[in-house]
Amino acid sequence: MRRAAIGATIIVLAVMMFTVAIGMRPFGDPPSMMDDYIIQNAQQETGNNNVVSAVVFDFRGYDTLGEATVLFLTATAVVMLFRSRKEGSSD
Repeated sequence: MRRAAIGATIIVLAVMMFTVAIGMRPFGDPPSMMDDYIIQNAQQETGNNNVVSAVVFDFRGYDTLGEATVLFLTATAVVMLFRSRKEGSSD
């Protein structure tokens, strides 16, 4: 029974991956009109020569701020978990 479940899972995952691979757009084909707009107008609207920086810091600034906050909090939590405790602490 376990082998059948594993086999069925593998088949379902393979079909899903095949379906996604068939439905992918060709490499370099922009998925929306917004891509063309950003490429053509990024320098005029943001004053930035680098389109990637314009998208990350100007068009998606709040999203980038949220990601940076999550990364900072995660690093802080890891440091707090692995810090060494001083002897004689009352915790």
